[in-house]
Amino acid sequence: MKKSIIIAVLLFGFFTQAQNKKWTLKECVEYALDNNISVKQSELDLQIAEVEELTAKGNFLPTLSARAGVSENTGLSFDPVTNNAQTTTFLSATGGISVGYTLFDGLRNIRQVQRAEISQLASQYRLDKMKDDISLFVANGYLQVILNKANLEVLISQNSVTKEQIERTQELVDAGSLPRGDLLEIEATNASEQQSIINAENNIQISLISLAQLLLIKDYENFDVEDEGYDIVDEGISDKNINEILSRAKETRSEIKIAEQNVELAKKDLQIAKGANYPTLSAFFGYDTRYTDATSFIQITDPDNPVSTQQIGVVQGTGQPVIGEFPNTVPREVGADPFVDQLYQNDGIGYGLQLNIPILNGFSTKGNVQRSKVNLERSKFQLEQAELDLESTVYQAYVDAKGALKSYEAATKALESQELAYDYAKERYDVGLTNAFDFSQSKLRYDNARIEVNRAKYDYIFKLKVLELYFGIPATELKF
Repeated sequence: MKKSIIIAVLLFGFFTQAQNKKWTLKECVEYALDNNISVKQSELDLQIAEVEELTAKGNFLPTLSARAGVSENTGLSFDPVTNNAQTTTFLSATGGISVGYTLFDGLRNIRQVQRAEISQLASQYRLDKMKDDISLFVANGYLQVILNKANLEVLISQNSVTKEQIERTQELVDAGSLPRGDLLEIEATNASEQQSIINAENNIQISLISLAQLLLIKDYENFDVEDEGYDIVDEGISDKNINEILSRAKETRSEIKIAEQNVELAKKDLQIAKGANYPTLSAFFGYDTRYTDATSFIQITDPDNPVSTQQIGVVQGTGQPVIGEFPNTVPREVGADPFVDQLYQNDGIGYGLQLNIPILNGFSTKGNVQRSKVNLERSKFQLEQAELDLESTVYQAYVDAKGALKSYEAATKALESQELAYDYAKERYDVGLTNAFDFSQSKLRYDNARIEVNRAKYDYIFKLKVLELYFGIPATELKF
């Protein structure tokens, strides 16, 4: 009984701990990379590319095939002994092995292997890009949750001040030092703050659900994130020149690598298409044999009349006939030879070379070559466009990060000013030198300034990490 109670307590504690688990940003990113559907699809594309490479390499191996067949035949035949028609049934079997090997095909097999290797590399780059995108989505969603939680803390903290002011104002109103209107103004402020707290709580829940959906987590109620220990961590990216960041981005970003591999793929497709203009030389070898259980007839000497005499000519001058003796044979039915013996007796081989020279195929090859040339030019334009898009994106990320930093610094200064103004207004209100409305307005501006600092802070953190990502830092190594 005691053991059962201990086990129950341990299980309850483990279950409670699992429910209270708070996910870190690193855990969220790693979980998303392991479970996100888009990432899994990109991994499947990579597997398909590996299969294509295996298939292309297999074209260098000879083709080997074996065949076998068994049939039973029934039909009318003539007995050579009686010369009578009769229906016979016999079993027959055939078998063989054939080997083929392509000696030359315009180097298309080699080009196919090279193309498969390039395709596999492009698939890997697409997978890397997908992981970077998912990591950024998760980081953005995570920071949104933290921002909403930070805003809620601001609202709750300031509302506690408002509640203290209600108690103090109530005492002053009861003592006749303040008019009742001041109390009503503070109570109205409290009601408005309570509504803002409810909205902030809803925002947290909505952002948590959005993040959980991105991670494919179904337990929305128990899902939560760690909201402490995240601050502005600059790895020195803000001090780097835009040209340095752009140069590094062109070297490391998957967008450019994918476009470059697409150009290489188009070049290989053009080479493969041109290879169809060359002759194809192949070698072949075949081995065949057969078996049948049908009976056959042989000629044997007639035991009753082994020799027959016939005139074969006359002696010239005398006219005397010349008589010759010949063996007298009769047909005799014999059974089929043994199976193994027939396989040896009836086997045969064939081998040789085959040359196919393309002459005219309705301009199919020419059309494929022209189409491949067009695709090559298109892929070059796409590479050029990818470089322009990346340049524009990096410049935008650089400007956004710089602007976010300035916004954060301005918000911090504004908060300092609003805090001083709030403290001054609070002191004046406590001694009765200002009314409740003016104090509430000062407090509202202070609250908004704190919320704006939170927004600017996490906006700058995210944009700073985007810039680091373009500089080539892996998404899983970004520090917050």
